[in-house]
Amino acid sequence: MAYAFAMAVIAPALPLIKDGLGTSEAGAAWAMTAMMLSAGVATPVVGRLGDMYGPRPVLLVVLVVTATGMVVAASAGTLGVMLVGRVLAGVGGGVFPLAFTIVREVFPPDRTASAVGLMSSMLGAGGGLSWCVAGPIIDGLGWRWLLWVPVMGLVPGLVAAYWIVPDVGGGTVVRIDWWGGVLFAGWLAIGLAALTQATAWGWGAVGLGCSAAALAVVWFAVERRVERPLVDLRLMRRRAIWTANVASLLSGYALLSGGLLFPLLVQLPEENGFGFGATATQAALLQLPSSAAMTVAGLTAGMLHRVLGSRVILVAGAVLTAAGYGFVTFEHETMGQLYTGSVVRGLGIGLAYAAVANLVVAAVPAGETGLATGVNTLTRTVGAAVGTQVSAVIVAASGAAESGFTLGFAVSAGVMGAVLVMALLTPGRGPKLKGWSSQRA
Repeated sequence: MAYAFAMAVIAPALPLIKDGLGTSEAGAAWAMTAMMLSAGVATPVVGRLGDMYGPRPVLLVVLVVTATGMVVAASAGTLGVMLVGRVLAGVGGGVFPLAFTIVREVFPPDRTASAVGLMSSMLGAGGGLSWCVAGPIIDGLGWRWLLWVPVMGLVPGLVAAYWIVPDVGGGTVVRIDWWGGVLFAGWLAIGLAALTQATAWGWGAVGLGCSAAALAVVWFAVERRVERPLVDLRLMRRRAIWTANVASLLSGYALLSGGLLFPLLVQLPEENGFGFGATATQAALLQLPSSAAMTVAGLTAGMLHRVLGSRVILVAGAVLTAAGYGFVTFEHETMGQLYTGSVVRGLGIGLAYAAVANLVVAAVPAGETGLATGVNTLTRTVGAAVGTQVSAVIVAASGAAESGFTLGFAVSAGVMGAVLVMALLTPGRGPKLKGWSSQRA
């Protein structure tokens, strides 16, 4: 939750970071981009290391590095130091695959799905908390305190992990595929930079995207020839895995597109005829019920897994999210309508996030849990970056007119329609499955 908070909370502070560090708007934006790039590269790599060496020692190292990075970023006096801290903090993305591995090894089968669902919902809970407290903290204490808040959550978490998390061992320690890791980090970092800076760089971002694609082809060729690759491409080709990853990509889009569209809409002046003239704090409060709904849905999804199976839950999540966005596409004249659409969307995304995580965990052997869930978390991060950029472009192209927001909501509803297709393509899960053992069988 502290990691998700740190990732999201930088957005409302960007104008103040620009002034406080004496940099440009583009420079301040890199405070967000740097952590996203680092998380994208680190998440699957850390997951793989957890499979090899055991999740507990890798988790403790990740938490130490992440906490150090957050402290460096919070106390930075220059943009360069800030970016170093944010890159280190991005390693915290590896917490998710490590946590899924620990949960799978420690929890009894009938509680695993609930725990995985709760872990998945923490992404939304941390982001929602950041939206709600950003305004009051900035107004009362200053922007630097926003960066200290996740430290206050992460350090106790590190201590608790040291004393509580058991050592469940690891798989066979083998030679690490360093070349595969370097190539993977290269094309992924370049590609994410192109996505996150697309609006600012224009054709330069297109060129970077092409370079990333070329490097990805080289990486793919290398990984096919390595006996023990960093990312097992054969594993990623399983239907249960690739459908869940595509669903994660699209669900990430739907989460962050709404995170941009709803606050922008309510903060537009009332003179526009469709804005609400809300303050930043009021706009943040619009996200609170949605985040709470997402957390509740994540917990509920794990409980329902034993009765319905995660495939059915993913179908329900896709339908609810599409319905929430579809509603506000046509009805956004009052705050009540926006709250309604936002809460329905939150419930749907919470179900979808938990379902795809459970589908991935159930589809792989225990020794591959960290890698598979790391890649799944990565696809969600990429989808979030795409959702932010595409939605921003849609609104900007319309001149921040009502038609831009209508189209942005409609596109998000269509994206969740595609998630529904992925859910129907996912290998079936019977309605009477009990726990994980029957799925593995």
